[in-house]
Amino acid sequence: MTNLSEMRLRTAGLRLVPVKPNGWRVLVVENHADDAEKLVRGLERHGHKVIRVDSGGEALQAYDDADLVLIDLDLPDLDGLEVCRSIRVADDTPMIAVTGRGSELDTVLALQAGVDDYLVKPYGFRELMARMEAVMRRTRPQPTAAAAIVHGMLRIDAASRQVTVGGRLVELTRKEFQLLHLLASQAGSVIMRKQIMVQVWGDTWSRRTLDTHVSSLRSKLGSAEWIITVRGVGFRLGDV
Repeated sequence: MTNLSEMRLRTAGLRLVPVKPNGWRVLVVENHADDAEKLVRGLERHGHKVIRVDSGGEALQAYDDADLVLIDLDLPDLDGLEVCRSIRVADDTPMIAVTGRGSELDTVLALQAGVDDYLVKPYGFRELMARMEAVMRRTRPQPTAAAAIVHGMLRIDAASRQVTVGGRLVELTRKEFQLLHLLASQAGSVIMRKQIMVQVWGDTWSRRTLDTHVSSLRSKLGSAEWIITVRGVGFRLGDV
């Protein structure tokens, strides 16, 4: 039976293309070189794209483009709990603490700071993968079977989070992808600014943030006509 989301896409003149799930963009925040190397190598073997940093300051600069954060709480510059709190205040990026702190109090404090799960070193890699999958199912549920949205030369693959224009791969940040996917999922409709900002940025947004991301998307997609501004209302996906 055709679901409501699929009917809306077809009404907008789009077609659904089944795709296979792909790896996630994982940010590894790990100060210990040996632990980081093993973790990065294991994640890459399982098809994930990994960004590795070794300080809290770098983590706060890099988390926005990650699907999932694996963070050690023992960092050289900032307290790991404060880093987790800062990320959680600004975003809903899933986080798993992977740390040597093994007390019940440590676990409670980390969960209160916003992590979605807690794993104590040493751990089994298969357990980590299972926990990652469980966290992603819980925090990033897929309402329908993974599908790509195709609109003219534009193709948006929700499962792998890849965007192509005329076959050219377009590298987007997580927020840019969410913004474009929102517009494409309601192609033909004008989406109000407030709706976009709430759905993409939640409680932490500004008018300037949205305009900056729209400008960046237009540049990366290769034409300002991909995103049309409806003055005083919002934006809609264009036809190029």
